[in-house]
Amino acid sequence: MNGSGTGPGVGAISFRDVTITYDGSDTPTLSGVDLEIPEGELCVVVGSTGSGKSTLLGAINGLVPHFTGGTLAGEVVVGGRHTSDHQPRDLADVVGVVGQDPLAGFVTDVVEDELAYSMEQLGVPADAMRKRVEEMLDLLGLAELRSRALADLSGGQQQRVAIGAALTAQPRILVLDEPTSALDPTAAEEVLAAVTRLVHDLGMTVVMAEHRLERVVQYADMAVTIEPVGPLPAGGVRTVRAGGVAERLAHSELAPPVMQLGRVAGWAEPVLSVREARRAAGDLRERLAGVAPGGPTAPAPETFTGAGTGVDTPGTNGSGVDGPGVNRPAVNLEASGIVVTHGVRGEVVAVSDVDLCLAPGRVHALMGRNGSGKSSLLWALQGSGSRRAGSVALGGVDPGGLSPGDARRLVTLVPQSPTDLLYLTSVGAECRRADSESGADPGTTAAWLEHLVGPVPPESNPRDLSEGQRLALAVAVQLAPDPAVVLLDEPTRGLDHLAKERLGATLTDLAGRGRVVLVATHDVEFVAQWAHDVVLMAEGEVIACGPAGEVIAASAAFAPQVAKVMYPQPWLTVSQVAEALGRGGRR
Repeated sequence: MNGSGTGPGVGAISFRDVTITYDGSDTPTLSGVDLEIPEGELCVVVGSTGSGKSTLLGAINGLVPHFTGGTLAGEVVVGGRHTSDHQPRDLADVVGVVGQDPLAGFVTDVVEDELAYSMEQLGVPADAMRKRVEEMLDLLGLAELRSRALADLSGGQQQRVAIGAALTAQPRILVLDEPTSALDPTAAEEVLAAVTRLVHDLGMTVVMAEHRLERVVQYADMAVTIEPVGPLPAGGVRTVRAGGVAERLAHSELAPPVMQLGRVAGWAEPVLSVREARRAAGDLRERLAGVAPGGPTAPAPETFTGAGTGVDTPGTNGSGVDGPGVNRPAVNLEASGIVVTHGVRGEVVAVSDVDLCLAPGRVHALMGRNGSGKSSLLWALQGSGSRRAGSVALGGVDPGGLSPGDARRLVTLVPQSPTDLLYLTSVGAECRRADSESGADPGTTAAWLEHLVGPVPPESNPRDLSEGQRLALAVAVQLAPDPAVVLLDEPTRGLDHLAKERLGATLTDLAGRGRVVLVATHDVEFVAQWAHDVVLMAEGEVIACGPAGEVIAASAAFAPQVAKVMYPQPWLTVSQVAEALGRGGRR
């Protein structure tokens, strides 16, 4: 395990009774952490949104507390060095770090320059630099991209460049924070293949925090779980435990769909991969032969009359009667001949002659690989994005012709980068501003936020929140005006399973109250659970559009885990299987 056979190894990580408390907080974020990660292991860190995963990762290279502030009690030893005695720059030759947004961390413009930058800062001789750059280009499959502009790369390519830039300093430990959260399934596989190669071929230690466990658990050697100690209020205490992946996730709500399917089916041993699950699922497929799966249901658009849903959610007055704007007619969002181009002369076509008609009352998913034109289309539909040609109409009104304030009450868009919408110094201030600007009742935005991710201290700075909490705050801000059309760009980034469930239920409720809901996402499991329809894009064009079960189940890249396990039967989710077994599937 340790490489040398005589010591902990230069890639070993040790937490010894570590407690981390941030300034201004009376309760530690992590308490009494004792953890050993041997050299050469691929370790996945699992925990709910805001549980402290990023804090744990930050402590490995000294960012916590040297840059974040706060107090770290106990010892963190990385490759034989105590982080209390070493600044992050002093650990750069031991620990490489790649954040959630690789493009935001780049400091040059071209792939080859980015790979060389960290070595320049460390004073590596020129001949050694050239050799390492070439090795990294080959190792991560980047040789053909060496002269490409970083901004022109796909998400998966950018992530591989970010990993390569971290590795040219030749660290023995690589820390990855949500490395696949912004990637389509194919790009995610590319990145995980590269990471696995680093572990198996070079003996590196990789510590990875990831919410999309269905993508990573089959590759991991061990799991570290961060769990609450008793009832968990905002800022409460968590405990950290380590062990085998199956052991740590066997009873966890955060387990991937194949593990949850095994529980429902009553399999004796937990499974981690689709391949293992298919081997175990023969009897399950036989039990469900001839049984039709259920799926998301939505009322017909003509039934929307302004009546309440009977569910008290933000935007209602507490009596089950819908809030402001519900009496507007439920109408289709219609787009015709949308063309979006980028570049100085419009030489890059992002969206090419797209026609869409999106009905209220249904959750629509917009899918496609990175760079297929999803975000460009969303901005064109919202009205503030540039259109070279085409029109958008909602009840005869084009949002592109309205003032920003009026357009936001009609069509709202939650972008991929939530900080684009957040500029005040506290969560409470952001919520109050959103209520005021939207004309909503005081507390509306705060109620949406708690509905999505649970309690968040109002005095918290949005920049100090987890990625998932920032996303939830941005969603809450955009929902405050009670818009007729809700567009979301990758809203599940950084969200754990429970937060996704709350988001999905919220979107379903919005659709049920006559809203048009369109979600651009790479999260196939979220789509399988919550979407009624899927619009699939490639190269700026719509290549498929129809019911979710038909579009994604037929796709090798975008099929959810249950669909792959149960093929050729048309099951998409664990909940469908569980319901079928409960209502008459043969046991």
